[in-house]
Amino acid sequence: MQKNVRKDPKIILLAAVLIIVIVGTSILSSYAFVKPFNAFSPQPPPGPSQGGQPSQQGIPGDLQLFYAIEAVISSVNITLLVFLLITNSDIFRKTRSKFTFILLIFSAAFLFKDLTSSPLVIWAFGYHQLGLGPFAFVPDAFELVVLLALLYLSYE
Repeated sequence: MQKNVRKDPKIILLAAVLIIVIVGTSILSSYAFVKPFNAFSPQPPPGPSQGGQPSQQGIPGDLQLFYAIEAVISSVNITLLVFLLITNSDIFRKTRSKFTFILLIFSAAFLFKDLTSSPLVIWAFGYHQLGLGPFAFVPDAFELVVLLALLYLSYE
């Protein structure tokens, strides 16, 4: 018996929340990473004239676009992990399965990892990621694929 995806309210809610998260994070990350040093952003690191390290801005091949993409993917991962935690906790409450409990621990651990490594959280605390290029978002992209598979299995 197949479920009709269009009529499942959880999937519709997830899709709506993901759209909001993607749009909101895109706007915020374009503000934070495309124009990183304006009056409303955290102060840039001190330059050589202020006794600090030379500014890392303008590293060849290091585009701020990569960090904006990473912020969006990281926020989507966080949203998927929250939905995965809710879904698995509901399944665990009904079945008391040890496997589902391990999935809850797995989801919570990845949620904390994603929260602490999110570029927007790093930016909010006044730090900046530099020099990673496309390697900034590749691990998060692989994690996104795995989370989508886990969420699909949880809804089956």
